[in-house]
Amino acid sequence: MRLPRVLAAVLTGAALSLGIMAPAGAQTLRVMSDTTANDLNVPMNRAVVVESDQPFAELSIANPAIADISTLSDRTIYVLGKAPGRTTLTLLNAEGRLITNVEVQVTPDITEFKERLRQILPGEPIEVRTANDGIVLSGTVSSVTKLDRALDLAQRYAPERVSNLMNVGGTQQVMLKVRFAEVERSVSKSLSSSVALSGTAAGGDIGTSTGNGVFADNGARDNVLGGNDYTSQTSREGTLELGFNAGALQFAVLLEALESEGLVRTLAEPNLTALSGQEASFLAGGEYPIPVSDEDGGVTIDYKPFGVELAFTPRVVDTDVINLQLNAAVSGIDSSVTYQAEGFSVSSFRRREASTVVELRDGESFAIAGLLEDDFQDLKGQVPWLGDVPVLGALFRSSEYQRSQSELVIIITAHLVTPTRGEALAMPTDRITPPTESELFLHGRTSGGNPRRPTRGAAGEVAKQDFGGSYGYVME
Repeated sequence: MRLPRVLAAVLTGAALSLGIMAPAGAQTLRVMSDTTANDLNVPMNRAVVVESDQPFAELSIANPAIADISTLSDRTIYVLGKAPGRTTLTLLNAEGRLITNVEVQVTPDITEFKERLRQILPGEPIEVRTANDGIVLSGTVSSVTKLDRALDLAQRYAPERVSNLMNVGGTQQVMLKVRFAEVERSVSKSLSSSVALSGTAAGGDIGTSTGNGVFADNGARDNVLGGNDYTSQTSREGTLELGFNAGALQFAVLLEALESEGLVRTLAEPNLTALSGQEASFLAGGEYPIPVSDEDGGVTIDYKPFGVELAFTPRVVDTDVINLQLNAAVSGIDSSVTYQAEGFSVSSFRRREASTVVELRDGESFAIAGLLEDDFQDLKGQVPWLGDVPVLGALFRSSEYQRSQSELVIIITAHLVTPTRGEALAMPTDRITPPTESELFLHGRTSGGNPRRPTRGAAGEVAKQDFGGSYGYVME
C-alpha cells in the first residue's frame, strides 16, 4: 500500500512542476515531420510550448542568448524568450536525422504596452506592431501632445527602438498676426543770453562778448553793435536783440529762447503662416552696409538688417492650443552716433527686441512686450562768477532742457487656418491699375479702371477695401 501512495505522490509532484514550467495560456506550435515549420514568435520574458508529432532524441538552439530551451518530454519543448532577435531551433531523431528547423523570433512583449496605451489614451486609434527588436506605432492621433505621450510610453518598453509612423489629424497650420506699435515723443527747451561790448576807452579799442549765445560769433556781435538787423541775417529762431550806446561805448544784449516738440508714430502689422513645428521669418526694412576688414588688410562690405523683424515657430499641442516660440525686434539707424575709420562713416543702430515662448488658443491675443523709455537731460552753462550774480546773472547763463519718451508694444494673435480656393482671393493690384492717357490728362485720374476686378463673392468684398487683402487661408 505504501508503494502506490509514494508513486502517486511522485506523479503529483511531477505534474505540479510541469505546470510551473509551462505557464497556462502559452502558445503552441505543432511541428510536422520532414517540413520546415513557420516562424515561432516568442515574447521576451515569456514562454511557449512546441510540440512535435515525432519523438526527438536531440535538440539545440543556435543562439542561447536569444532563447533558452528545455525538454518536457520526448515530444514537447519549453522555449523561453530572453532577448530580442532571431535564432534557429533544430530537432533530431534517434538516428541523428533532421526532423525540422524552427525559426524562433523573440520580440518585445507588447501586450502590457497595448493595455497601458488604451488606458492612458482612450479613443486614439493607435496600432502597435513589432519589427525586429523594436516597436512600430502607426495611426492618426488628434494632437501632438497625445503623440508625444504615446512615444514616451513606448520608450519605456523599447528604449531607443521605437519607430513613429503616426500622423496628427486636424489643422496644423498657424497664421500669426503681429502688431508693432511705437510712439516717440521729444521735447526740447533752451534759453541762453549773450552780452557784447564795443567802443573806445582810455585811448584804446574795446570789443568783447560774454555768454554761451550767438555772440560767440564775432560777426554776429558786430551786426548788432553796428545797428544791423541780426535776425534777418541768420536762421535762428526765438531771438530777441537789444542794443544801446553810452558815450563812446556800445552795449548789445541777445536773448535766445527756443522750444520744440516732435512726435513719431511707427506701425507694422506683419502676418505670417507656418506649418506646426516649422519656422517662419519676416523682415520689413532694409540692410545697412558696414565695412569690415578682412585678414589680408582689405575692406569688404557686410550688410546688417534693420526694420521690423519677426521669427516664430508654432506648435499645435492640442485641438486648438498653440505653443509659440517668438523672436521680435524693431531696429533703426541712429545717425546721432557715428564711427569713422579708414574713410568710412558708419552710423549706429537703435534696437529693441523681445524673445519669449507663450501658449494661447485659436483667436486669442497676447501683449508680449511693452517698453517705455524715458530719457531726460538738463544742461546749464554760465560765465564763472558773473552767472551767480542775482537777477543780472541770468544774462550770463544758458540752460537747455531735453526729454524724449518712446513706447513700444507688441501684440500677437494666433489663428488655425486651412487653405482656400484661389477664386476667393484678391490682390492689392486688383484695385489699382495704371490710367490711360485720356484718364490722366482729361479727367485727372491717377489710377484707371480694371475690367478684371472681382465684383462678387469674398474676393469682391476684399477688392472694395483700400489696403491689404486676404492671406490665402480660411479662419477656423
